[in-house]
Amino acid sequence: MTGRLGILTAMPEEAAALLDSFGPGADRIEHGRRVYTVGTLWGVDVVVVVARCGKVAAATTATELIVRFGVDHVICTGVAGGLGEGVSIGDVVVADRLVQHDLDARPLWPRHVVPLLEERFFATDPAWTDRIERAAKEFVSGGERVHRGLIASGDQFIHGPVMGRAVLDTLPGALCAEMEGAAVAQVCSEYGVGCAVFRAISDRADADAPADFGRSLGSLAASHTRGILSRALRG
Repeated sequence: MTGRLGILTAMPEEAAALLDSFGPGADRIEHGRRVYTVGTLWGVDVVVVVARCGKVAAATTATELIVRFGVDHVICTGVAGGLGEGVSIGDVVVADRLVQHDLDARPLWPRHVVPLLEERFFATDPAWTDRIERAAKEFVSGGERVHRGLIASGDQFIHGPVMGRAVLDTLPGALCAEMEGAAVAQVCSEYGVGCAVFRAISDRADADAPADFGRSLGSLAASHTRGILSRALRG
């Protein structure tokens, strides 16, 4: 493995275990109200950053990783709300493509199409996606708990049957909903940089989602992020 890898999360809890894994030689660079930790994890040159929530924050941070820090791949990780049938709390969803479920420029462009870019879905890097899927299956000790497919992103915390159904009605293949991945994938596509996105399922995007999210965020996000990436980076 060559080059530098960017690792982006939205919440501090999602990055905590990774940041604790750096040795004493890691550099912390503050820029644009974010802290980028530069060093080596499991033999790989990486930059880890907490972007904060939402598509704008994620796109801004992904751009900085590419332009300022020179990464050649970006991995976006954290938690998400399960939407697909059989996607349960504690499972892992690995994206093979991503879409912005709240993007709607009709009648000028079809729903979900990025204006002037003419793209609806953004694919992930196949090699990194395969690598993360293998690592996730090893980590959770069961292939049935790892799902690969479409992740839907939007500037909404999806909770309750009305919101969840609204996403699935237009994107019936969506496995989970989160707030950053599609923005990262679009930025990476425009810069010609590979990306991968995987999510631990913290809730089912239902009426219990706020409480389930709060319970899952700390332990589940940290353990899954470190457990899967430590295996994926070692290859």
